[in-house]
Amino acid sequence: MKTHARQSPRQEAKAERNLYQAVLTLRSVEECRAFFRDLCTPAELQAMYDRWAVVEWLERGLPYREIHKLTGVSVTTITRVARYVGSGNGGYDIAARRVASAKTAHSAGR
Repeated sequence: MKTHARQSPRQEAKAERNLYQAVLTLRSVEECRAFFRDLCTPAELQAMYDRWAVVEWLERGLPYREIHKLTGVSVTTITRVARYVGSGNGGYDIAARRVASAKTAHSAGR
């Protein structure tokens, strides 16, 4: 993470926590979309979309080259995502499980 010469590590940590708290207040996909479009550049958003798209294919066990063909995401990025899926902070796994659970619940409710 980029550090600012004028901010202490404590201030940086507080700013990070405040951002995550703001995200937690969002109540719909539309609210998230508006927030992230205001917060991020189009290139930053595309990078996040790409990484998230790779997670599903990795969980299905597809080879990196096949994921690249399907998504257009570079093999380098796929490798990086795979490393974090396997031994990161657990964020990809938590989100992927919750999305899958929500899809299952939504399908069962139809």
